[in-house]
Amino acid sequence: MPLNEAQIDRYARHILLPEVGGAGQEKLLGSKVLIVGAGGLGSPAALYLAAAGVGTLGLVDFDAVEASNLQRQILFTAQEVGRPKAEVAAPKLRALNPDVQVVAHQQKLVEDNAEALLDGYDLVLDGSDNFPTRYLVNDVCVRLGLPNAFGSVLGFEGQAALFVPGGPCYRCVFPQAPPEGAVPSCAEAGVVGMVAGRVGAVQAAEAL
Repeated sequence: MPLNEAQIDRYARHILLPEVGGAGQEKLLGSKVLIVGAGGLGSPAALYLAAAGVGTLGLVDFDAVEASNLQRQILFTAQEVGRPKAEVAAPKLRALNPDVQVVAHQQKLVEDNAEALLDGYDLVLDGSDNFPTRYLVNDVCVRLGLPNAFGSVLGFEGQAALFVPGGPCYRCVFPQAPPEGAVPSCAEAGVVGMVAGRVGAVQAAEAL
């Protein structure tokens, strides 16, 4: 669908780029990205993808906002502690960009629902914070032929990668999860908030 005048104005800095242009922006508006986890990685990624004009953003998160989240999860405020993350995030993303349809999946991603949740999206952005979910996201992406924009953070470090259909996947690089307790969580070892922001932004860039 051709861009209207308001959209040409909103996305002018994208349209000026030869690598994007009007056709690229139209493709973004027709695209669908599912974000797994609205936390330290998913928060900045969701904001950037909504601002960029990704037409449909799905958010999968079953957690509620906690005070300890606020140091890095920039979608949330102190007044929202105790409320479901997906419920809080969705209207903020819609307010940021009315062009974007936000679909809030307020549930835990598990084997029984993963394929149904991921099916229909063009790309999955994995902002999960545990190994079982990462491997589940990977395996379903492989089965459905979906790109997987992966990211993780701990302490002062982070990593990001884009796994595309036909190439190596997350399980190819890391065949097995480390033994339980071998790798501490951010809740146990800490994380610098801005590191999560940088990695989430890289994931958003890979998605675009």
